[in-house]
Amino acid sequence: MNEIDVDSAAPAGARGTGGRPPDDAAYRVLARKYRPQDFSQLVGQDALVRTITNAIREDRIAHAFILTGVRGVGKTTTARIIARSLNCIGADGQGGPTIDPCGVCEHCRAIAESRHVDVLEMDAASRTGVDNMRDLLEGVRYLPASARFKIYIIDEVHMLSLAAFNALLKTLEEPPSHVKFIFATTEIRKLPVTVLSRCQRFDLRRVGAELLVAHFGGIVEAEGATAEAEALNLIAGAAEGSVRDGLSLLDQAIAHCGGRVTAQQVREMLGLADRVRIYDLFEELMRGDVAGALGQLREQYDLGADPEVVLRDLLALTHLLTRLQVAPEAGADPSLSELERQRARTLASGLSMPVLARTWQMLLKGLSEIRGAPSALAAAEMILIRLAYSTDLPTPIDAVRAVTGAAGATDAKATPGQAPTPVGAPASASLPGRQTGRGVAARALAVPDEMPVPMPEQQDYEFSGEAPGRAASDPASADLAETALQAVTIVSFEAIAEHAKAARDGRLYHHLMEDVRLVAFRPGHLEIHPGANAPADLANKLRGKLEVWTGETWAVVINSQAVGQPPLAVQQRQVEADILTDTEGDPLVKAVLDTFPGAKVTDIRPLHDRVEDGDAAAPAQNDTSNGVEQR
Repeated sequence: MNEIDVDSAAPAGARGTGGRPPDDAAYRVLARKYRPQDFSQLVGQDALVRTITNAIREDRIAHAFILTGVRGVGKTTTARIIARSLNCIGADGQGGPTIDPCGVCEHCRAIAESRHVDVLEMDAASRTGVDNMRDLLEGVRYLPASARFKIYIIDEVHMLSLAAFNALLKTLEEPPSHVKFIFATTEIRKLPVTVLSRCQRFDLRRVGAELLVAHFGGIVEAEGATAEAEALNLIAGAAEGSVRDGLSLLDQAIAHCGGRVTAQQVREMLGLADRVRIYDLFEELMRGDVAGALGQLREQYDLGADPEVVLRDLLALTHLLTRLQVAPEAGADPSLSELERQRARTLASGLSMPVLARTWQMLLKGLSEIRGAPSALAAAEMILIRLAYSTDLPTPIDAVRAVTGAAGATDAKATPGQAPTPVGAPASASLPGRQTGRGVAARALAVPDEMPVPMPEQQDYEFSGEAPGRAASDPASADLAETALQAVTIVSFEAIAEHAKAARDGRLYHHLMEDVRLVAFRPGHLEIHPGANAPADLANKLRGKLEVWTGETWAVVINSQAVGQPPLAVQQRQVEADILTDTEGDPLVKAVLDTFPGAKVTDIRPLHDRVEDGDAAAPAQNDTSNGVEQR
């Protein structure tokens, strides 16, 4: 059952003072050479270390641990350290469980070399069946051969079959006092809850870029190499929080650069675009300079940058600029150089939030297009062309004002002495100024090149779907109907559905009536539970409509956990069914139904037309105002 590992662990003091192995020893990669040997060497897992330390100090050691996290953060390494801590007997052979294993006793050395008979490691990915689990558990009842505890380490435990998990449950719940289980997995959600409830869970977090850079810097120094700070930042960013991935990249970089790791060579090794050039490319796109943007892309492509990576870098830059607008402290990211911080702040101050949101959506859509395109470069060029031309489009708030006439034909907030700017006018060739409007419509509306025709003054139209003085077939009547709903106050969810009906948005009205459950409502805030037939963009579309109708910012929240009220159509049908039932129980209606066999009540309508006093006209003989018809 032991996992064979020829890696003899580096001594505890190797970190930071390592050096190359002797000439007669096989070369070990950095990820194995600098594997932590005790808790003090674990990087970025302070919460786990604190819990294990207190548990061992107070003799509150659980019988089962489960370690979860992304690849390369130290799950298996932590399991081995726990095994050493529990079985260490000290240099004098008289010690007990300790948070600082000595590393020199027989048990510490045997566990570090994966040859201890009482520490059994199993890879669940290759031994998934119930028979493997039964063989493993066969030795649980026997005392350890030499160690204090018999420890079972099962890596990638989520790969076990359901039968194997069931075979493990009883032993896992009530193991002998001399047995400890340590599980490691990257897919914690695939484990049965019956297993999770029997273990102490530890989530090993991704290691931050700042910690990785410091850790890599010490290893580079110990290896007798040199590395630029930007090069280490690039490696830490590519590692995505994984120490093992970062050490593998660092090992490759040292070999690639001949002992002197430079940022330029790391970019070439990783296939990354020059980060400074990414800023230049982004600025060209925001200015609408198509030729300049395509030239920048071609230069980076000729230097070896992957077009998909270029778009990913543009996406990351868009995310950074958006964060700088809402959280300026994001500029303190240690992975950014001082030049990048300055340029990012300049760009963030010159771009509006709607422009950044639109750029993010276009880049995100472009990534999926690149993966399916026959030529990645051609697809990337088409995406950049679309981005550059999109700078001539108005922001969503300006587009809404241009179509609805909410702000008139000109901007009322023009500076005194300056000609007013037409609403919906294209953006200038320079970077657009920062907008202060918030809560704009969820999607930009298409506007014609010419100036929009000024809308008539708002009137209190009835919700008939038609504007006074226009025929129902007039194409512009729908626009006038929606204009008539401007600046209204909505006080209920039912009113929202009525507004959608009056605005002739049949699809939205249908979804609000049939596919939406109301969870909570107050003016400016709507919380809904959409059904399975509701479109994915219903919340965004509804938010935009509400802002157009009311002229105010609305928050539309999706709550998939709450049940909410029944849909409006269901409530309406229930009310009609109750009225129909009550009507059928009326003595007069019963008498009519008895008189005319086969008749049934099909509809209930209020009696609006009453005979006036002195009116000689008598009710028609076939009057059905009571809703009773003979069929």
